[in-house]
Amino acid sequence: MQEYEALVSTIREMGGVVVGYSGGVDSTLVSKAATDALGEKALCVLIDSCLMPRSDIDDAVALAGELGFNLVRMNADALAIPNVPDNDPERCYHCKKALFSEMVEIAEKHGLKVVLDGSNADDTTDFRPGTRATRELGVRSPLKELGLGKARIREMSRALGLVTWDRPAYACLASRVPYGTKLTREVLGQIEAAESILREMGFRQCRVRHHGNLARIELLQEDMDALLAPDARNLALHRLRAVGYTHVALDLAGYRTGSMNEGIGNRE
Repeated sequence: MQEYEALVSTIREMGGVVVGYSGGVDSTLVSKAATDALGEKALCVLIDSCLMPRSDIDDAVALAGELGFNLVRMNADALAIPNVPDNDPERCYHCKKALFSEMVEIAEKHGLKVVLDGSNADDTTDFRPGTRATRELGVRSPLKELGLGKARIREMSRALGLVTWDRPAYACLASRVPYGTKLTREVLGQIEAAESILREMGFRQCRVRHHGNLARIELLQEDMDALLAPDARNLALHRLRAVGYTHVALDLAGYRTGSMNEGIGNRE
């Protein structure tokens, strides 16, 4: 596969790397290529924090073991990072600046030259202040450098036999909370529990946007009828109320990435 070989070759030329690994489609492909290119000189760093669902962390650890990644698990108290709990539109900048700064330190400690992330060529269409942080730190994005977008990344992952090829898009739990609403462990845990309920009901690609005592559910358009069937609707309503939501609404616009950024525009 020519594009994958180009990815491996690009990373091999770096000599030694730290990869920001989450177990998602993009970072798994970069971690696989880095491991194929550099072996033990590719260190995959998984950030373990309250901003990621526990099930995603567990899945990422298991997958890293299956694929033979040289994994380091970095525990981080994201809510202790200045400005992150305030949840203003620059939250992701402050968070990524702090966390990737630690990855830079890990790279220096192990004598590895470059820090990589999984940003791809499609990641320029939304408001992404975290990109500014990684750019300031000199983090490289090989998927983006090679012009690889999400659809092609999924195709490559499938051809390589990676189970992540059709995995739903990942995003930190803070992305479910409107800017200006304070982030707490309780709020993040409530969102995690609500989305877990929907996944148990069979909705793989879903978001629960948190608006105080209202849960705004985003699903793929083709999944809406299934949720609106009487039994499913009543079950979802009952179980989401049980985790603390008084009102439960289905967003008719459906699932889309970055819906909390609507109205902000691309300020990157």
